[in-house]
Amino acid sequence: MPERHLPGGPTAHVDTFARDRLPPPEEWAEMDFSQLPKLAAYPDRMNCAADLVDSHVAAGRGDRPAIYYGETVWSYAELKRKSDAMARALAEDLGVVPGNRVLLRGPNNPAMAAAWLGVIKAGAIAVATMPLLRGRELAYMIETAEIGHCLCDTNLAEEAESARERAPRLKHVLYFSPQANAPDEAEFDKLIAGKPEGFDVVDTAADDVCLIAFTSGTTGKPKGTMHFHRDVLAMSDCWPAHIFDHQPDDISTGSPPLAFTFGLGALLTFPLRHGAAAAFFQGPPSPETLCKTIARHKCTALFTAPTMFRALLDVVGDHDISSLKKCVSAGEHLPKPTWEDWHRKTGIKILDGLGSTEMIHIFVSARADEIRPGATGKAVPGYAATILDDDGNEVPPGTAGNLAVRGPTGCKYLQNPERQAAYVVNGWNLPGDRFTMDEDGYL
Repeated sequence: MPERHLPGGPTAHVDTFARDRLPPPEEWAEMDFSQLPKLAAYPDRMNCAADLVDSHVAAGRGDRPAIYYGETVWSYAELKRKSDAMARALAEDLGVVPGNRVLLRGPNNPAMAAAWLGVIKAGAIAVATMPLLRGRELAYMIETAEIGHCLCDTNLAEEAESARERAPRLKHVLYFSPQANAPDEAEFDKLIAGKPEGFDVVDTAADDVCLIAFTSGTTGKPKGTMHFHRDVLAMSDCWPAHIFDHQPDDISTGSPPLAFTFGLGALLTFPLRHGAAAAFFQGPPSPETLCKTIARHKCTALFTAPTMFRALLDVVGDHDISSLKKCVSAGEHLPKPTWEDWHRKTGIKILDGLGSTEMIHIFVSARADEIRPGATGKAVPGYAATILDDDGNEVPPGTAGNLAVRGPTGCKYLQNPERQAAYVVNGWNLPGDRFTMDEDGYL
């Protein structure tokens, strides 16, 4: 492996696996940072985890709540302390070097959030996985992304051990408790318990890979999609700021796991980027659990899928959800009757969002005061959208065709040239959706 000098420490090795397996730049979609000044001002060197957490502590906001979990509240300062300790343990005890991939296994809880941040602070690449995945499926990801390390919630040990048996490449599996505070029970908790304060966050480039997200695999085997540090910030600076109107006093909750980029943004990077907070809960999501979480923590925002909104209609009247101001649907088509029934019962207009794992998050949506019945929305500020025919040519307004999008994020498959060529055409990302676009840009 080549060497790179890391600030605050000796010369260290760098694992270039992800960099070497990016598609050639000529096969990327056109990347456009010009539409929003904030995007154009990103520095060439950045570590997104430091921007998301450490920047708030440095600015004197360390005592603000970042994560609610039952009776526990983690401040930004505590989240920084835990993620710093995890980064130290990865580098000092496990020998993780910048560019290594680290598999993350856990439901949405404070330790899982800190682990994701800690991996990235260490300059490594986070590969978060759905809690329900089995050993065979995990082994496929391990072999595809050549993963040697895994951090896993103690409650998911069985399938992690199964994956280790199936994929000998996985050398280290360490376990953490939901709040990373049980050193007598979880070995990774023990490692981080004795770490000193602080960590010299690894000096990474804006276009270093920090995240490999695997698609759901509905069209064959899951495909790894690679995203840069700047992609994480871009997804947090476009839709949340301009459509969702994220505010520091927002408290978000919802059902999507952090392993889905929908959940990663909604319940971690969006709140952190805007100095807000997220509320996690124990156990699988259910209508009752979501309502109780909203009532307990006075959540202002709910992120979930249309099927959950439909199920919630049967129980919202039994709980005090008066704190709720904003609701967001993604992951599947939002039926108009569900939208209307929810609006009638709660007075809240559900924001519909269209995104993809390949593009990292939402790129088509509409503000609550700009929603048009029957339309998903318009291109999110920072993005451009058009409709192409099957030959890749733009079509006039009102003509059905293939949705095409480009902006500050774009598809970068891991070792999948055929799929890359199908997803990126003439500089546009093709998410696979068919739409018409009207004269006003509504899709």
